[in-house]
Amino acid sequence: MRFLISVVLLVSLAACAAPPTADTPTRRVTLPATEPLPPMKTFPSPKVTPPTRSNAAIARDFLDLSFELESGRTLPILTRFEEPITVRVTGAAPGSVGPDLTRLLRRLRQEAGITITRVPADSAANITIEVLPRKELQRYVPQAACFVVPRLSSWAEFKRERRSAAVDWTTLETRERMAIFIPGDVSPQEARDCLHEELAQALGPLNDLYRLSDSVFNDDNFHTVLTGFDMLILRAYYDPALRSGMRREEVAARLPAILARLNPQGQYRSSALPSRTPREWIDSIEEALGPRTSDNRRQAAAKRAVAIARAQGWSDNRMAFSLFALGRLALAGEADIALASFLQSSALYNARPETRLQGAHVAMQLAAFALSSGQTDTAIALIDDSLGVVAQAENAALLATLLMIKAEALEVQGRVAEAKAVRQDSLGWARYGFGSDDAVHGRLSEIAALSSRVKAASL
Repeated sequence: MRFLISVVLLVSLAACAAPPTADTPTRRVTLPATEPLPPMKTFPSPKVTPPTRSNAAIARDFLDLSFELESGRTLPILTRFEEPITVRVTGAAPGSVGPDLTRLLRRLRQEAGITITRVPADSAANITIEVLPRKELQRYVPQAACFVVPRLSSWAEFKRERRSAAVDWTTLETRERMAIFIPGDVSPQEARDCLHEELAQALGPLNDLYRLSDSVFNDDNFHTVLTGFDMLILRAYYDPALRSGMRREEVAARLPAILARLNPQGQYRSSALPSRTPREWIDSIEEALGPRTSDNRRQAAAKRAVAIARAQGWSDNRMAFSLFALGRLALAGEADIALASFLQSSALYNARPETRLQGAHVAMQLAAFALSSGQTDTAIALIDDSLGVVAQAENAALLATLLMIKAEALEVQGRVAEAKAVRQDSLGWARYGFGSDDAVHGRLSEIAALSSRVKAASL
C-alpha cells in the first residue's frame, strides 16, 4: 500500500521565508493564462544501478520483506503466481497510464525475468488494475494513495469483501487473482508511482522496510520507480528454486545459491547487517507524517523519532530520515531547527552513494533556504549537484522544482536569458510531475515567493 503518511513531496516551500507584505514589490512569474505550457516531458530508457550490498544482507532483506506484513504480522509461507501472468486495466485511466504500464511490464520481463503481459480490459486477468477517483478510493481506505488486495478483480468486489477473510494475506496459499486500485485524477507521476509499487507487491514482497536505502519497498517514498535492488528481489522471488507454500526456513536455505547465481558480484562484498527497526520508531515516524493529528503532536513525534534513532546509534538513512521529517515539520514555526535538521540529514545522506537521491530531496529544501536568504550561488550549486541523480530516479516533480528554484536564483543574479531557458525546461517536467496547469502555475508562484523579498531589497 502506498501511504499518504509517507513523505509528501515538496510541501510548504514558501514557509522558508516570511510572505511579502502588501507594499513589497513583487514580480509575477507564472505564465499568462492564455499561454500554453510546453509539451509534457517523459524519461528515456531507465539507467538502473545494481544493488551494492552483500548477498548475505540482501538475503535477510528478502526474508524480512517476504514473510512479514507492514503491520508486523507474520506470513507463514511464500506465495507467488505459478503461471504466466496477465494484467488488465479497467476504469477511466488517464492517457499516461498505458505507456507507463507498458514500460513497466517490459522492465519486469527484461530485468526480473517474469512472464507478464497485458490483455484487453474485457478479458480475464490475474491482475486487474482499476482506476477510480481519488475521493472514492479514500472513502474506504483514507490514508492510502493506492493499494493492492488478494483474491479480487474489481472495486465492487472489494467493497463487498473488504472486511472478510478473502482479503487476508495470511490465509493465501498461492496467488491467482489480485486487484490494484489507483486514482485516475492525479498527476501522471503519482499514477506511475502507484503502478510501480503496487504491481511489485502484487507480484512479490508485501512488506516495507525503512532500513532499505535503494528500494520502493520503503515507506519513506524517496524511490518511486523500481530499482536494481527491487528487480533482483523480484527475480529471486520467481526463481525456479522457489515455489508457493515454502516456509521461511526453506526459502532461507535456498537463497544463498539463488543470489550467488543472480548477483555474483554480491558474493565478494561485505556489508554490515543493519539493526532491526523498533516498532516505537516506526510509530513515531508514522505519527509525525500522518494527516490525522495536530501540528504540535506531529513535531513532537518527529523529535521522538530523532531521539530513538540516536539511542539506537544509527548513522544510516533512518537517522537521516528522522532529521528530514523533523526539518519539514519545523519549517512553519522554527526555521532554525528546520535548517539544522536539514543540514545534518544532508550530511548523512550524502556520505553514501546509495542515498544521494535522498540527499537531493534535502538539497531542494536547503536550496529554498538559500534562495530566500539571497545566497543564490549556494542555491544553484546545490541544485546542479542534484539534477543527475534526480533524473536517473525519474522524479519529474522534484526535477521540475529544482529547476524552478534555479531559474529564480539566476534571475536574482540578473541572468535573465538563462533563467528563462531553465524555467521553460522545468515546465515540461512539471506537467508530468504535477499534472494540471493550475498545479504547475501554483508551484511557480510558491517558488517565486521565496525570492520576492530578495528581489525587493535589490530595487
